[in-house]
Amino acid sequence: MQLDVVDDLKQPEYTGENRCEPCTVLNLVIAAVVGSVIARKSRLGGVLAVGVSIALIYLRGYLVPGTPTLTKRYLPPEVLRWFGKEPDPAVASGLGTVDSTDRPAAGRETTFDESDAVASTDTDAVGDESTADTDEPAVADLETFFLDHDVLEPCADRDDLCLTDEFETAWFDEIDPLSESGVDVDAAVDAFGFDADPDEFELETRGESRALLSSAGGAGRWPSRAALIADVAASRALETWMDDWDAFDPETKGEVLNGLRMFLETCPSGGDVRMGEEVVESCCTSHEVVAVTCEETGERLFEQRLTDVDA
Repeated sequence: MQLDVVDDLKQPEYTGENRCEPCTVLNLVIAAVVGSVIARKSRLGGVLAVGVSIALIYLRGYLVPGTPTLTKRYLPPEVLRWFGKEPDPAVASGLGTVDSTDRPAAGRETTFDESDAVASTDTDAVGDESTADTDEPAVADLETFFLDHDVLEPCADRDDLCLTDEFETAWFDEIDPLSESGVDVDAAVDAFGFDADPDEFELETRGESRALLSSAGGAGRWPSRAALIADVAASRALETWMDDWDAFDPETKGEVLNGLRMFLETCPSGGDVRMGEEVVESCCTSHEVVAVTCEETGERLFEQRLTDVDA
């Protein structure tokens, strides 16, 4: 019974690696103040109050209800930096979004322009690729690139761009087996064209998201297993679709794949997709994003910080 009570009190979303140090310090200060007030009338009562408070903070991450929400909403970024916390939670957009700064990415309909989908990747941190090689092809404009390679075409039922039937079929021919087997490190490294040994990388699961990491730094972060599968499958499809796909560097491949994922109308795990505004949270902060989500599973295929979206 006692163990059941302890388990009921535990809140993993606010403890362990998810613990918000500013919340903890604030609540410990409150516990000390309350304990000292009670101790004026009863020293034993004060000690018990502090002990119970510390136990609750340890198990729950906070003592005062609503502390995490209030901290995320009102705590100044400077205070978060004192505790080694970034004021903005990471947005998982794909290749190049771990330990890097995202530039505006693609959208749908009239919300924002798909041709602006760009991810910045520090290839020096994850492989031996050189951006100085002028023989490597470049993509000046994603919309033109997709149209020129018969990946996209004007939609028949609205003023927008849609996947061509042929490319959508080729893409899902690659998605279907990956949905069964999943994506391992070798498949990810090969898909993005890193000139490095796959043993130098690690594919890490962080809740729903997936992160491709190396000993030198991060390569990318995807909001879900489905998003990573979509990118790896798209790379494989483009390898047979284009003559020079293998010649593109990882940064350019990431740019193309991050933008292309926005055009999926069927989730890799099945069902339709929808676009809307959602919230991305870390231990101490939160912000709104424009997100593309699988309706049946809730997996997020893409997210872009709302403040980076041109209305």
